Amino acid sequence: MENEVIVKVENVSIKFCLASEKFDGFKEYFIQRVKKKITYQDFWALQDVSFEVYKGETLGLIGVNGSGKSTMLKIIAGVMKPTRGSVKTSGVIAPLIELGAGFDFDLTAKENVFLNGTLLGYTREYLEEHYEEIVEFSELEQFMDVPVKNFSSGMFSRLAFAVATIGQPDILIVDEVLSVGDFHFQQKCEARINRMKENGATILFVSHNMEQVRNLCSRIVWLEHGRVHSIGDADELCREYQEAE
Repeated sequence: MENEVIVKVENVSIKFCLASEKFDGFKEYFIQRVKKKITYQDFWALQDVSFEVYKGETLGLIGVNGSGKSTMLKIIAGVMKPTRGSVKTSGVIAPLIELGAGFDFDLTAKENVFLNGTLLGYTREYLEEHYEEIVEFSELEQFMDVPVKNFSSGMFSRLAFAVATIGQPDILIVDEVLSVGDFHFQQKCEARINRMKENGATILFVSHNMEQVRNLCSRIVWLEHGRVHSIGDADELCREYQEAE
């Protein structure tokens, strides 16, 4: 169906309560809380954010650090619940939001393929069938029996991306994953994302690399201080964003 909405964000706001002081450990925090010496202030990470994502499109979210991009993706993925507003999604979501999320650091890379893949909704049979493909894409053949706690951030990104994108989700959420790793790996990731786009996946993409955003996205949501600054054509808004920096 043409222009079918697969993600609908309506007036989403989320509030965090921030402590006024920094504590070195839980013990100090507990003592100060018992003494009622801790004060909190409300912080609205997102305020009245609304937009729609159409089936098969790649939508980019841009904005400086702290603008609410990652928080918005976590709400769409169901990791967080908004304080106000609603998010409606259709289909299977594969979130690549935080490197290492869903991994057990004491398990090997091979064991984490099955652990993380299961958390993403893949069956063990499916993961066994595609295991060699995951290993080949990640280029970690000689490290699959190594605990992931010994991995670099680049190795983490290779493994996480390879597992999350082995299938064809309805919605793929990518948050800064392509900023980690060498240029060769980034090209491989872009090629896989483009293949998923061609096969009909809807993609939400966050990156500070405007060239990647232009290459992958057709439309942009520009967030500023937790609010929508503007929504529009990727090339046009990327140019405006860079000029405003």
